[in-house]
Amino acid sequence: MAIHELRCELEKYLESLNIQTVCVDHPPVFTVEEMMPHLQGLSGAVTKNLFLKDKKKKGLWLVSVRHDRVVNLNDLAKKLGLGSGNLRFAEEAAMVDKLKVSQGCATALALFCDKDNMVNVVLDSDLVNGGHELVYFHPMTNAATMGLKPDDLIKFLKETGHEPVLQCFD
Repeated sequence: MAIHELRCELEKYLESLNIQTVCVDHPPVFTVEEMMPHLQGLSGAVTKNLFLKDKKKKGLWLVSVRHDRVVNLNDLAKKLGLGSGNLRFAEEAAMVDKLKVSQGCATALALFCDKDNMVNVVLDSDLVNGGHELVYFHPMTNAATMGLKPDDLIKFLKETGHEPVLQCFD
């Protein structure tokens, strides 16, 4: 399925859940640094998203954190009970297979494609409890950024069958 079709499918799904969004189209970006100039004037928390695998159990993890957070994979693995050194970046093929997006487009919003709930979700607790008006993710493409209310993000995740693990990344 083409990226444009997936984005339309996502938008229809969010609409079916009565989730309102704000969307900014911009040139394709591959880093948060490239994206930030296009989001000037938006209020809320911009995210970065990591698609990871557990080396031992072969589990998949999507980690969404505020864009200015540092994610130490060893510390995160310990907090999740996976053991130090067991989280690695997953192969792009796994992300395409499970979330239908490629490198540079990892997003919690792609979890509506994970029909068999194989991907575990970790959210920076600040995204939900930080008092942000909106939280921003790519809508299946790195050529746009979509904002939704933190409560609606949780609603979306639960509707897709994904119970997020909230972690502090201070």
